[in-house]
Amino acid sequence: MPKALSIKLRTKSRVLEVAFDDGNVFELPFEYLRVYSPSAEVRGHGPGQETLQINKQQVAITKVEPVGHYAVRLIFDDGHDSGLYTWEYLHELGREHAQKWQRYLDRLAELNIKYVPREG
Repeated sequence: MPKALSIKLRTKSRVLEVAFDDGNVFELPFEYLRVYSPSAEVRGHGPGQETLQINKQQVAITKVEPVGHYAVRLIFDDGHDSGLYTWEYLHELGREHAQKWQRYLDRLAELNIKYVPREG
């Protein structure tokens, strides 16, 4: 499993840049990371218990806290700070970014929730 070599919080562009030892470098938008938080609050405790995150276009990450040598905890400015983003999960989020984001947009559309992207 790839390990993160560096993590850069890019507040102006609102992305978390993660470089892995397999050569991959992913730029993960703050909103995407918040929507796909690995926390029980977002994912639930089993299939079908997920809580759809909406209106997170303006969310920011204020802090990245290392957890051992295998994960980070992201502190969001909306108060969300639970869930550990393991190297494996961050790599998955990077590899599957387009598909996962489209699934999120499709789910919003199914529920007739209009998505307005963040400007600027």
